[in-house]
Amino acid sequence: MPILEPKPKVLIADDDYNLRQLIKETLPKHKYDVCQASDGEETLDIIKNLRPDIVLLDVMMPGIDGFQVCQQMRKNPQTRNIPIIMLTAKTQLNDKLEGIEAGADDYITKPFDPLELLARIEMHLRRYLRESDMSPITELPGNKAIESALLEKLKNNVKFALLYVDLDDFKAYNDYYGYHRGSEVIRMTGFILREAVAAYGNEDDFIGHVGGDDFIILTKIENAEQISKEIIHLFDLRIVEYYDQQDLRKGYIISNDRRGYVMQFPIMSISISIVHNQQRILSDTAQIGRIAAELKKYAKNLEGSVYVFDRRKY
Repeated sequence: MPILEPKPKVLIADDDYNLRQLIKETLPKHKYDVCQASDGEETLDIIKNLRPDIVLLDVMMPGIDGFQVCQQMRKNPQTRNIPIIMLTAKTQLNDKLEGIEAGADDYITKPFDPLELLARIEMHLRRYLRESDMSPITELPGNKAIESALLEKLKNNVKFALLYVDLDDFKAYNDYYGYHRGSEVIRMTGFILREAVAAYGNEDDFIGHVGGDDFIILTKIENAEQISKEIIHLFDLRIVEYYDQQDLRKGYIISNDRRGYVMQFPIMSISISIVHNQQRILSDTAQIGRIAAELKKYAKNLEGSVYVFDRRKY
């Protein structure tokens, strides 16, 4: 069964039907989902319901013009970061400046070269999709980018290892010391992952932040264990800096578990589950998730910081 990746959604908002069709034919069908609007009201309705990834916005449209659409998009927290390329038949500098002041990211003057427009679209989409999915704490790619990177590996049938990195007893630490110090531990972990991959991985390795205290690394199978060892070494070395001295002397903190029971929790450790396709076929992300969950459960039952390499053949 083929693996289908979600395609970026492009909205063409222009009252000129022929121009909309020209732009639509310029955009590769296999790469983009294209929708159209002919006036400002329709444009805002589509943006609200469809949430496109980029908007090609004509300045002069019936009713609400392009400048007003742009301003309304920028006022809405749900749409303020969507890239907007203004399409204008005017060449006066003031009109271009007005578009930029209204919140447009770029403009292109009619008539335009379709290949130039395509290049502008791809440039802004890359930035938007990268930044919109970035973790604000670690500045690592989030779930969309993780899924895309993983699907690319599966689609191309390459050999790879996925490291699922998870902090042990992070919730207890976060409850005990507070959100700010918990965020500092998450940020530190992101730095450690980068260091380990830089030392023992490859330039094209992928590091992602699933959310909370969960991370993903995609690397070559032969590098997975060494990267894991380095992560454990660095984490165990640095995590003590994030505890108060009295708690370090005790060797634990007292906090509530997920069921609300008061318990002693040792100094945080880190668990790494290594899933790979050296000895078995990995066909989809759900299968990988199940295997990672099995390994994670096993690793959590071991003491201290550990990694678990899946050596099963089925």
